[in-house]
Amino acid sequence: MPGLYFEEFTPGQVFRHPLTRSITESDNVLFSVMTLNPQPLHIDFDFAAKSEWGKPLVNSLFTLGLMIGISVHDTTLGTTIANLGMTETVFPHPLFHGDTIHVETEVKSVRPSKSKPDRGIVEFEHRAYNQNNVLVARCVRQAMMKKKGA
Repeated sequence: MPGLYFEEFTPGQVFRHPLTRSITESDNVLFSVMTLNPQPLHIDFDFAAKSEWGKPLVNSLFTLGLMIGISVHDTTLGTTIANLGMTETVFPHPLFHGDTIHVETEVKSVRPSKSKPDRGIVEFEHRAYNQNNVLVARCVRQAMMKKKGA
């Protein structure tokens, strides 16, 4: 697996993920419908046209999932035991159909598990930007990671 083990993370390490993704109308509508979210700002073009944005907003939970998903190949693929939580999740600028996001991840902290010697906890800060380098999402995520040889 290409994921990194606990010992391979150091605070301050930054990953600029090469995967990018353009968001389509279908992505937004399908995700909103699949999660039973009828928010008209996401799925009703007429309603959204009358909003301050003038067009539909991408569902923020889709943005969050995509941001973390883009990070997986370079950081945690096959080496994560569990996500422990996400904090400081913010969406400072809307994302719209047709926008393309790119993501970077910074390692904020690492610490061995106090109860299980085969793992440790890594705290990541994920940041997603649109094609104009405007920050559209950020969150801090705590993940339980395998140690080498575990």
